[in-house]
Amino acid sequence: MATIQEILDKNRAIDDIIKDLKETDIEIPEWDTLEKEYNPLLHPVMDTALYQDIVDDGVTTKVSRVVQDMQRLAVKRMTELAVGIPVKRNYYPKDEQQKEVAKYFEAIFARNRIDSVNIERCNQLYASCLTLTLWYAKEEQNSVYGFDSPLKLRCRNYSPMLGHHIYILKDEYSDVIAISVGYEVKQGTKKVEHFHTYTSDTHTVFVKNEGGWERTDEPITIGKIPAVFTCRPAPIWENTSQIVYEIEWAMSRQGNYIRANSKPAFGIFSDEDIDYGSEKDYMDRLVLQLPKGSDARFITWEQSNEAVKMYVEFLRSSFFTQLQLPEFSFETMKTTPMSGEARKMIFIDAQLKVKEEAGRLLEMFDREVNVVRAFLHVMLPSDYAEAIDALEIECEITPFTINDERERIENIVTACGGKPIASQQQGIALLGWSDDVDKTLEEIRQQDMTDLSEPSF
Repeated sequence: MATIQEILDKNRAIDDIIKDLKETDIEIPEWDTLEKEYNPLLHPVMDTALYQDIVDDGVTTKVSRVVQDMQRLAVKRMTELAVGIPVKRNYYPKDEQQKEVAKYFEAIFARNRIDSVNIERCNQLYASCLTLTLWYAKEEQNSVYGFDSPLKLRCRNYSPMLGHHIYILKDEYSDVIAISVGYEVKQGTKKVEHFHTYTSDTHTVFVKNEGGWERTDEPITIGKIPAVFTCRPAPIWENTSQIVYEIEWAMSRQGNYIRANSKPAFGIFSDEDIDYGSEKDYMDRLVLQLPKGSDARFITWEQSNEAVKMYVEFLRSSFFTQLQLPEFSFETMKTTPMSGEARKMIFIDAQLKVKEEAGRLLEMFDREVNVVRAFLHVMLPSDYAEAIDALEIECEITPFTINDERERIENIVTACGGKPIASQQQGIALLGWSDDVDKTLEEIRQQDMTDLSEPSF
């Protein structure tokens, strides 16, 4: 296999270079195919060629088309379960300088609104099966991270659902040697094709103009590909789209029946002929002269909704059950009375699902920490280098659930014979209100000493 340096050789034709860069080992479904399932307006019930309106004597009657946005709901629900509680980065500093570096890490992630970034890229992952985040630096003197820096860090998400084509090139050892992103940029009335390739030492930009491809090379000084990605072989809704389609067909057909039969008809039951249909005014219908023994009344359609309702509810329940996702819509929670403990239990399957998905996410988050670590080497003075490398950081995903911490703590305290189960320092850390636990604890102690020294009257 050719090395990345051989692939990017400037003596080669650009078309050949791009062709080689597009050789990717990652196999995921095409977004054009997935979008037909993800977007409810592209579902079969909306296809006018497959499901046609009724045309009678030149008059078109619209048929009922009821769609269910359940694939998008599954994406949102999985994202909420995985990162609805923000991903936590646990730092284990061994000295004051490492504590300082830990604050810089958190400042960088906070300034880039990493919690919102996580929600966006999880939505992209579970819908299009692939998401990529590029970290880049802008030359701008600032102190927003708690130290003077010549650079500002930014990040940007790429995904097939945004029109980006992402290619991951690996070597024979399955190590990533290049990440490429292709997309179109609108310039005036024209669309210009861009193709960016990132390696550990070079950012190569290919732009296709009317005269052909143009190439630009920029150095990457952090010694690492400044991008992280993750993928999965199928969207989060997996093989349940047929269930959604069946719900849509059932509800649409029921809509047609209701529309055709719900209008009341006026019936006259008599053995003699009745003169009707010649009334000149609606008021004439207020008086009817019928033979003795006749009957006249409105006739309404006595439909049985239970069968359709049970069928749709069964399909909807099957959708969430197969995906291991909880159905905690407002309507479900309102009509199903549960205790607090019972509500916790409905999240067990979902928590197992998050644990299953956590592996690929944690791998991406850990790589991202290392990318930011590499940027900090450039942004901070050289005497911080050892602390940056030595600082241990662990990312943690907390599946969303309904917890009653008070009940849990009371149970543990009871089991311990009523004795404390945590130090004050641990309590401050667990609460999460303080950015510096040691400083907060010292301030509390000083306040206690002040209160003891003040005279009481």
